[in-house]
Amino acid sequence: EAVRRALLRGEGNFSFAASLCGAAGTHVVATCYESEEEVSGRGRAAESIRRLRERGAEVVFSVDCTKLKDYFLPEKREFDCIYFNFPHCGRKAGVVKNRELLAHFFHSSAEVLTEEGEVHVALCNGQGGTPADQPRREWHNSWQIVAVAAGAGFILSNVHAFKAETIHGYKCTGYRSQDKPFCVEGALNHIFTRSMPLPYFKPMICKIELESQKVSFQVPQVLVDKIDRDFLELNSNHPVRTVKEKLTAELSQAFPLQNIDYCLSLLHQGHLNGVCHSNIFWIILNPEETPSTEEMSNGLANAVLFSHVDFCRDTDKNGWVNVQEGCHISKQYYLRPSLLPYAQAIIQRGAFLPGTLHVLSGPVFRKCLITPYSMPVFHEMLFVCAVNRGTEKSFIQMLVNNIKTSIHSLHQTVSGFKLNINLQEEASFETTELNDFAAFESQLSRIQYFICMEIDASGSCEKGSCVGIIRTAHYELVSSELVVVFASLNLDLLAMLICGIPDWRMLWTSDTRFLRQFPRGKLRLFKSFSLYPPSYVHDVSFWIPDGEQFDEVAFHTIARRVSGEMVVSIQLIDCFQQSETGRKSLCYRLTFQSCDKALSRQEVAEMQL
Repeated sequence: EAVRRALLRGEGNFSFAASLCGAAGTHVVATCYESEEEVSGRGRAAESIRRLRERGAEVVFSVDCTKLKDYFLPEKREFDCIYFNFPHCGRKAGVVKNRELLAHFFHSSAEVLTEEGEVHVALCNGQGGTPADQPRREWHNSWQIVAVAAGAGFILSNVHAFKAETIHGYKCTGYRSQDKPFCVEGALNHIFTRSMPLPYFKPMICKIELESQKVSFQVPQVLVDKIDRDFLELNSNHPVRTVKEKLTAELSQAFPLQNIDYCLSLLHQGHLNGVCHSNIFWIILNPEETPSTEEMSNGLANAVLFSHVDFCRDTDKNGWVNVQEGCHISKQYYLRPSLLPYAQAIIQRGAFLPGTLHVLSGPVFRKCLITPYSMPVFHEMLFVCAVNRGTEKSFIQMLVNNIKTSIHSLHQTVSGFKLNINLQEEASFETTELNDFAAFESQLSRIQYFICMEIDASGSCEKGSCVGIIRTAHYELVSSELVVVFASLNLDLLAMLICGIPDWRMLWTSDTRFLRQFPRGKLRLFKSFSLYPPSYVHDVSFWIPDGEQFDEVAFHTIARRVSGEMVVSIQLIDCFQQSETGRKSLCYRLTFQSCDKALSRQEVAEMQL
């Protein structure tokens, strides 16, 4: 096995390095800021240095932790682990100076750390400023370690107690200019890893078959990293696919079941009754000539505010049809917000077996406000079955019971928490209680029941817990004796609740540490690899142009696009109207936070601008 290279920074008496040096397969490079003469007279330092050298460790003196690469030859610059125990500027240095020290240290560490390496920083209780500190200091009075590390591209992946008493021979020293040791009671070891860089998404053209023609359209920028991820494909081990496959297998034991697996078009046309136009992703418009990146970016900024557009077509030299703005024709295309119209089309065509549970699944796209449970894209699983009139209620209860049993069995393999799944009638719900998934579904057509899921003992249906809906419809084309039952499930929400994934954005991460936790066909309790990510708050205010209706969904969509989904909350905090002119201004508070990447104060400031 390859030998791990460990770099120890800021050693006081080298007792920590000496204890680590005995570890098999580890080559220790121990350093300190002072000269050998200064250190040798401190306690048992000389003895520890002698032991280190006898065991083949390197000991380097007068090393500045902010310029680490300067002390090592290029071929010896890569370390698997860097330790810095109780860093401090010395004497009465305040929190700001110590933050600056840490910031320079993290930037310096990034230059000498392997891609999969770790940086361990031990701090006294309270200094870090994370919820792991007990008691926790106010943020402004802490070293803000997660925010400081984020500036160098690091995320906090683990934190645990620093147990000095378990480290053989270790004796903590104090500031380099004093003999008073640090208080290590309640101290914490913070383990940082490299983050994936913040993505930059170029404009993307999508080409598909539509009505026997090749059609190209520009993908909305908020969906560029989500449009073609194939979570539900056969070779996928994504938890969303695993939930879908296990549900299908369980339900096939109770019902004749048919997967409708032919390709459903991403684009839909026609009118959706009751659906607000601002909730729809109208397709991005392609000019006749190939646009520049700047032109496409400007087009995206403008297109976000469209609530309704008309389109015409033009065929390019390769036979692709460009869908364009400006011509008033009857056909209007948008990214599918639901699979319901496809199910209805199947019924209308008569390609439908009464008594059989037909299953459709795939991603759907909806513009929505930024809230914890609002997803601009998620995977819908739609069950459709025609039953005899008068038996629909008993069928619905049987279907829900089987769905509940399936989800319970999935959940029990993952977690010991109590799971409650309730079927609630529409009449028991207020519109304000609906999460975004259920609220949009209620626009499409009347819902009879909501399927709600809670992982606690209360059994209450909190906002965000609606994972499915059930509706019925009568189709004379099938048979006047038949009623069609539709049951729609949000697979993404189900996967989140079953696996304890706290943020929907994590489902779409490109960080391999997410999918590594889910071997093919298995569901497990998710363990976050980015703990206590820093959040940043900014305000923005603007005048509303006279006579215009402000589209809040469009504003939230702009925030999603500009920040790359880093805005987690938008709150209206002030509304002002000028008495003389009647002009109106709005002030919003935006909170920026990433769930999987290092997000620095500077990067957020640029997004805000």
